Amino acid sequence: MSHSKPAGLSNLFTYKTLVHAVAGATGSVVAMATFYPLDTVRSRLQLEEKRESKNTVEVIKDLVNDEGFFTLYRGMVPVLQSLCCSNFVYFYTFHGLKSMRTKPAQQNAGRDLMLAALAGIVNVCVTTPLWVVNTRLKMKGIGAKSGSHGETEVPFNGLIDGLKYIARTEGVLALWKGTMPSLLLVTNPSLQFMAYESIKRRLMAGKKVGAELGSLTVFFAGAAAKALATIATYPLQIVQAKLRHGHTYPNLRKNANMFELIVYIIKIHGVEGLFKGMEAKILQTISTAALMFVAYEKIAAFVFRILLMQKSK
Repeated sequence: MSHSKPAGLSNLFTYKTLVHAVAGATGSVVAMATFYPLDTVRSRLQLEEKRESKNTVEVIKDLVNDEGFFTLYRGMVPVLQSLCCSNFVYFYTFHGLKSMRTKPAQQNAGRDLMLAALAGIVNVCVTTPLWVVNTRLKMKGIGAKSGSHGETEVPFNGLIDGLKYIARTEGVLALWKGTMPSLLLVTNPSLQFMAYESIKRRLMAGKKVGAELGSLTVFFAGAAAKALATIATYPLQIVQAKLRHGHTYPNLRKNANMFELIVYIIKIHGVEGLFKGMEAKILQTISTAALMFVAYEKIAAFVFRILLMQKSK
Protein backbone atom coordinates (compact mmCIF):
# COMPACT_ATOMS: atom_id res chain seq x y z
CA MET A 1 0.00 0.00 0.00
CA SER A 2 1.32 3.45 -0.90
CA HIS A 3 1.93 5.93 1.90
CA SER A 4 2.85 8.91 -0.26
CA LYS A 5 1.85 12.38 0.92
CA PRO A 6 -1.31 13.97 -0.43
CA ALA A 7 -0.67 16.00 -3.57
CA GLY A 8 -1.86 19.21 -1.89
CA LEU A 9 0.57 18.88 1.04
CA SER A 10 3.47 17.97 -1.24
CA ASN A 11 2.88 21.19 -3.19
CA LEU A 12 3.53 23.18 -0.02
CA PHE A 13 7.16 22.02 0.11
CA THR A 14 8.53 22.66 -3.37
CA TYR A 15 11.34 24.60 -4.98
CA LYS A 16 8.71 26.76 -6.65
CA THR A 17 7.24 27.89 -3.33
CA LEU A 18 10.73 28.46 -1.92
CA VAL A 19 11.72 30.56 -4.95
CA HIS A 20 8.64 32.77 -4.49
CA ALA A 21 9.51 33.23 -0.80
CA VAL A 22 13.17 34.09 -1.41
CA ALA A 23 12.30 36.42 -4.30
CA GLY A 24 9.63 38.18 -2.23
CA ALA A 25 11.93 38.60 0.76
CA THR A 26 14.80 39.89 -1.41
CA GLY A 27 12.56 42.24 -3.34
CA SER A 28 11.13 43.73 -0.16
CA VAL A 29 14.60 44.37 1.29
CA VAL A 30 15.79 46.07 -1.92
CA ALA A 31 12.68 48.23 -2.03
CA MET A 32 12.71 49.23 1.66
CA ALA A 33 16.43 50.07 1.57
CA THR A 34 15.78 52.32 -1.42
CA PHE A 35 12.90 54.26 0.13
CA TYR A 36 13.76 53.97 3.84
CA PRO A 37 13.82 57.73 4.59
CA LEU A 38 10.12 57.88 3.70
CA ASP A 39 9.44 55.20 6.32
CA THR A 40 11.38 57.24 8.86
CA VAL A 41 9.18 60.26 8.14
CA ARG A 42 6.07 58.11 8.52
CA SER A 43 7.25 56.73 11.89
CA ARG A 44 8.14 60.13 13.29
CA LEU A 45 4.82 61.68 12.29
CA GLN A 46 2.87 58.76 13.73
CA LEU A 47 4.72 58.58 17.05
CA GLU A 48 5.71 62.18 17.85
CA GLU A 49 2.74 64.19 19.06
CA LYS A 50 4.62 67.50 18.94
CA ARG A 51 5.86 67.13 15.37
CA GLU A 52 3.95 69.31 12.95
CA SER A 53 2.28 67.40 10.12
CA LYS A 54 4.10 69.05 7.22
CA ASN A 55 4.61 67.58 3.76
CA THR A 56 7.21 64.85 3.39
CA VAL A 57 9.97 67.02 1.91
CA GLU A 58 9.64 69.58 4.71
CA VAL A 59 9.79 66.88 7.40
CA ILE A 60 12.92 65.41 5.80
CA LYS A 61 14.53 68.86 5.80
CA ASP A 62 13.61 69.38 9.46
CA LEU A 63 15.02 66.02 10.50
CA VAL A 64 18.30 66.55 8.63
CA ASN A 65 18.71 70.09 10.01
CA ASP A 66 17.89 69.09 13.61
CA GLU A 67 19.48 65.64 13.85
CA GLY A 68 21.75 65.13 10.85
CA PHE A 69 21.44 63.10 7.66
CA PHE A 70 22.01 59.77 9.45
CA THR A 71 18.71 60.08 11.31
CA LEU A 72 16.86 59.29 8.07
CA TYR A 73 18.34 55.77 8.26
CA ARG A 74 18.00 55.24 12.00
CA GLY A 75 17.16 51.61 12.81
CA MET A 76 17.39 50.47 9.19
CA VAL A 77 19.25 47.20 9.80
CA PRO A 78 16.70 45.65 12.21
CA VAL A 79 13.85 46.84 9.98
CA LEU A 80 15.41 45.13 6.96
CA GLN A 81 16.03 41.97 8.99
CA SER A 82 12.42 41.93 10.18
CA LEU A 83 11.09 42.72 6.73
CA CYS A 84 13.13 39.92 5.18
CA CYS A 85 11.77 37.38 7.69
CA SER A 86 8.22 38.75 7.43
CA ASN A 87 8.04 38.67 3.65
CA PHE A 88 9.67 35.25 3.45
CA VAL A 89 6.95 33.88 5.75
CA TYR A 90 4.20 35.75 3.88
CA PHE A 91 5.23 34.81 0.34
CA TYR A 92 5.96 31.20 1.29
CA THR A 93 2.59 30.81 3.01
CA PHE A 94 0.63 32.61 0.28
CA HIS A 95 2.14 30.70 -2.65
CA GLY A 96 2.24 27.42 -0.73
CA LEU A 97 -1.47 27.64 0.07
CA LYS A 98 -2.18 28.80 -3.47
CA SER A 99 -0.46 25.75 -4.96
CA MET A 100 -2.21 23.43 -2.50
CA ARG A 101 -5.74 24.68 -2.92
CA THR A 102 -6.19 25.86 -6.48
CA LYS A 103 -5.20 25.17 -10.05
CA PRO A 104 -4.31 28.18 -12.26
CA ALA A 105 -7.65 27.99 -14.04
CA GLN A 106 -9.51 28.13 -10.71
CA GLN A 107 -7.75 31.20 -9.32
CA ASN A 108 -9.82 34.35 -8.81
CA ALA A 109 -9.95 37.48 -6.66
CA GLY A 110 -12.01 35.81 -3.92
CA ARG A 111 -9.56 32.93 -3.49
CA ASP A 112 -6.60 35.32 -3.62
CA LEU A 113 -8.19 37.43 -0.85
CA MET A 114 -8.81 34.39 1.36
CA LEU A 115 -5.31 32.95 0.88
CA ALA A 116 -3.66 36.35 1.39
CA ALA A 117 -5.60 36.78 4.64
CA LEU A 118 -4.51 33.34 5.90
CA ALA A 119 -0.90 34.11 4.96
CA GLY A 120 -1.18 37.44 6.78
CA ILE A 121 -2.45 35.80 9.97
CA VAL A 122 0.45 33.33 9.95
CA ASN A 123 2.87 36.18 9.31
CA VAL A 124 1.50 38.32 12.19
CA CYS A 125 1.66 35.45 14.68
CA VAL A 126 5.25 34.59 13.73
CA THR A 127 6.89 38.00 13.21
CA THR A 128 5.12 40.52 15.50
CA PRO A 129 7.93 40.31 18.13
CA LEU A 130 10.45 41.47 15.52
CA TRP A 131 8.34 44.53 14.68
CA VAL A 132 7.83 45.41 18.36
CA VAL A 133 11.60 45.51 18.83
CA ASN A 134 12.47 47.47 15.70
CA THR A 135 9.68 50.03 16.25
CA ARG A 136 11.43 50.93 19.50
CA LEU A 137 14.87 50.83 17.92
CA LYS A 138 13.81 53.32 15.25
CA MET A 139 13.06 55.91 17.95
CA LYS A 140 16.15 55.15 20.07
CA GLY A 141 18.37 58.11 20.91
CA ILE A 142 16.24 60.75 19.23
CA GLY A 143 16.15 62.98 22.29
CA ALA A 144 13.47 64.29 24.62
CA LYS A 145 12.84 67.39 22.48
CA SER A 146 11.04 65.22 19.96
CA GLY A 147 8.35 64.39 22.46
CA SER A 148 8.53 60.65 21.78
CA HIS A 149 8.29 57.98 24.41
CA GLY A 150 11.25 56.56 26.28
CA GLU A 151 13.72 56.80 23.41
CA THR A 152 16.71 57.20 25.77
CA GLU A 153 15.48 54.24 27.84
CA VAL A 154 15.99 51.59 25.14
CA PRO A 155 18.93 49.56 26.49
CA PHE A 156 19.38 47.27 23.50
CA ASN A 157 20.91 47.65 20.06
CA GLY A 158 19.66 44.76 17.96
CA LEU A 159 16.80 42.36 17.36
CA ILE A 160 18.07 39.47 19.47
CA ASP A 161 19.03 41.74 22.39
CA GLY A 162 15.67 43.46 22.12
CA LEU A 163 13.69 40.22 22.11
CA LYS A 164 15.54 38.98 25.20
CA TYR A 165 15.27 42.31 27.05
CA ILE A 166 11.53 42.83 26.47
CA ALA A 167 10.72 39.21 27.37
CA ARG A 168 12.78 39.49 30.57
CA THR A 169 11.59 42.92 31.75
CA GLU A 170 8.03 43.15 30.43
CA GLY A 171 7.07 39.52 29.96
CA VAL A 172 6.89 37.36 26.86
CA LEU A 173 3.41 38.61 25.96
CA ALA A 174 4.81 42.15 25.58
CA LEU A 175 6.48 40.95 22.39
CA TRP A 176 3.04 40.63 20.84
CA LYS A 177 1.86 44.18 21.63
CA GLY A 178 -0.20 45.54 18.77
CA THR A 179 -1.23 42.08 17.62
CA MET A 180 -4.93 42.93 17.45
CA PRO A 181 -4.56 45.85 15.01
CA SER A 182 -1.93 43.79 13.18
CA LEU A 183 -4.46 41.00 12.69
CA LEU A 184 -7.00 43.54 11.48
CA LEU A 185 -4.29 44.97 9.22
CA VAL A 186 -4.09 41.59 7.52
CA THR A 187 -6.67 43.27 5.30
CA ASN A 188 -3.88 45.52 3.96
CA PRO A 189 -1.66 42.90 2.27
CA SER A 190 -4.78 40.85 1.54
CA LEU A 191 -6.32 43.71 -0.44
CA GLN A 192 -2.91 44.44 -1.97
CA PHE A 193 -2.33 40.88 -3.18
CA MET A 194 -5.92 40.45 -4.34
CA ALA A 195 -5.70 43.66 -6.39
CA TYR A 196 -2.22 42.85 -7.73
CA GLU A 197 -3.08 39.28 -8.71
CA SER A 198 -6.32 40.46 -10.35
CA ILE A 199 -4.52 43.17 -12.33
CA LYS A 200 -1.79 40.72 -13.29
CA ARG A 201 -4.28 38.11 -14.51
CA ARG A 202 -6.03 40.68 -16.69
CA LEU A 203 -2.75 41.88 -18.16
CA MET A 204 -1.58 38.32 -18.80
CA ALA A 205 -4.85 37.23 -20.43
CA GLY A 206 -4.19 36.09 -23.99
CA LYS A 207 -0.41 35.98 -23.57
CA LYS A 208 1.47 32.77 -24.20
CA VAL A 209 2.61 30.53 -21.34
CA GLY A 210 5.89 31.75 -19.86
CA ALA A 211 5.38 35.34 -20.98
CA GLU A 212 6.47 38.08 -18.55
CA LEU A 213 5.09 41.53 -17.85
CA GLY A 214 7.38 44.51 -18.41
CA SER A 215 9.03 46.13 -15.39
CA LEU A 216 7.10 49.39 -15.80
CA THR A 217 3.79 47.51 -16.03
CA VAL A 218 4.56 45.55 -12.87
CA PHE A 219 5.65 48.77 -11.11
CA PHE A 220 2.36 50.54 -11.76
CA ALA A 221 0.30 47.42 -11.00
CA GLY A 222 2.04 47.09 -7.63
CA ALA A 223 1.64 50.82 -6.93
CA ALA A 224 -2.10 50.77 -7.66
CA ALA A 225 -2.65 47.69 -5.49
CA LYS A 226 -0.75 49.13 -2.53
CA ALA A 227 -2.42 52.56 -2.76
CA LEU A 228 -5.83 50.94 -2.40
CA ALA A 229 -4.75 48.87 0.60
CA THR A 230 -2.96 51.73 2.40
CA ILE A 231 -5.78 54.27 2.19
CA ALA A 232 -8.29 51.69 3.43
CA THR A 233 -6.28 50.66 6.51
CA TYR A 234 -4.16 53.68 7.55
CA PRO A 235 -5.95 54.53 10.86
CA LEU A 236 -5.19 51.04 12.13
CA GLN A 237 -1.52 51.56 11.27
CA ILE A 238 -1.44 54.67 13.47
CA VAL A 239 -2.80 52.68 16.42
CA GLN A 240 -0.51 49.73 15.71
CA ALA A 241 2.59 51.95 15.85
CA LYS A 242 1.53 53.52 19.17
CA LEU A 243 0.80 50.14 20.75
CA ARG A 244 4.17 48.75 19.72
CA HIS A 245 6.20 51.77 20.80
CA GLY A 246 4.11 53.16 23.63
CA HIS A 247 1.96 56.30 23.55
CA THR A 248 2.75 59.64 25.25
CA TYR A 249 -0.79 60.78 26.05
CA PRO A 250 -0.80 62.16 29.64
CA ASN A 251 -4.47 61.45 30.36
CA LEU A 252 -4.61 57.93 28.99
CA ARG A 253 -3.54 54.81 30.86
CA LYS A 254 -0.22 53.32 29.77
CA ASN A 255 -1.69 49.99 28.66
CA ALA A 256 -4.60 51.47 26.73
CA ASN A 257 -6.08 49.12 24.17
CA MET A 258 -6.74 49.72 20.49
CA PHE A 259 -10.25 51.11 20.94
CA GLU A 260 -9.23 53.47 23.77
CA LEU A 261 -6.46 54.87 21.58
CA ILE A 262 -8.79 55.43 18.64
CA VAL A 263 -11.36 57.24 20.81
CA TYR A 264 -8.65 59.37 22.48
CA ILE A 265 -7.03 60.38 19.19
CA ILE A 266 -10.38 61.42 17.73
CA LYS A 267 -11.25 63.32 20.93
CA ILE A 268 -7.98 65.29 20.93
CA HIS A 269 -7.19 65.68 17.22
CA GLY A 270 -10.42 64.84 15.45
CA VAL A 271 -10.78 62.21 12.75
CA GLU A 272 -7.86 63.77 10.85
CA GLY A 273 -5.60 62.65 13.72
CA LEU A 274 -6.05 59.08 12.51
CA PHE A 275 -4.50 60.09 9.18
CA LYS A 276 -1.44 62.00 10.42
CA GLY A 277 1.56 61.13 8.25
CA MET A 278 -0.54 59.40 5.59
CA GLU A 279 1.11 61.36 2.75
CA ALA A 280 4.53 60.00 3.70
CA LYS A 281 3.08 56.54 4.24
CA ILE A 282 1.42 56.48 0.82
CA LEU A 283 4.60 57.69 -0.88
CA GLN A 284 6.66 55.10 1.00
CA THR A 285 4.32 52.14 0.61
CA ILE A 286 3.45 52.77 -3.03
CA SER A 287 7.10 53.26 -4.01
CA THR A 288 8.31 50.35 -1.89
CA ALA A 289 5.54 47.94 -2.94
CA ALA A 290 5.92 48.80 -6.61
CA LEU A 291 9.70 48.29 -6.57
CA MET A 292 9.29 45.15 -4.45
CA PHE A 293 6.93 43.57 -6.99
CA VAL A 294 9.31 44.43 -9.85
CA ALA A 295 12.28 42.89 -8.02
CA TYR A 296 10.19 39.90 -6.93
CA GLU A 297 8.89 39.14 -10.43
CA LYS A 298 12.31 39.51 -12.05
CA ILE A 299 14.17 37.47 -9.42
CA ALA A 300 11.56 34.69 -9.50
CA ALA A 301 11.52 34.60 -13.32
CA PHE A 302 15.35 34.49 -13.41
CA VAL A 303 15.56 31.61 -10.92
CA PHE A 304 12.80 29.66 -12.66
CA ARG A 305 14.65 30.00 -15.97
CA ILE A 306 17.82 28.62 -14.38
CA LEU A 307 15.90 25.70 -12.83
CA LEU A 308 14.26 24.96 -16.18
CA MET A 309 17.64 25.00 -17.92
CA GLN A 310 19.07 22.62 -15.31
CA LYS A 311 16.07 20.32 -15.65
CA SER A 312 16.36 20.18 -19.45
CA LYS A 313 20.02 19.12 -19.36
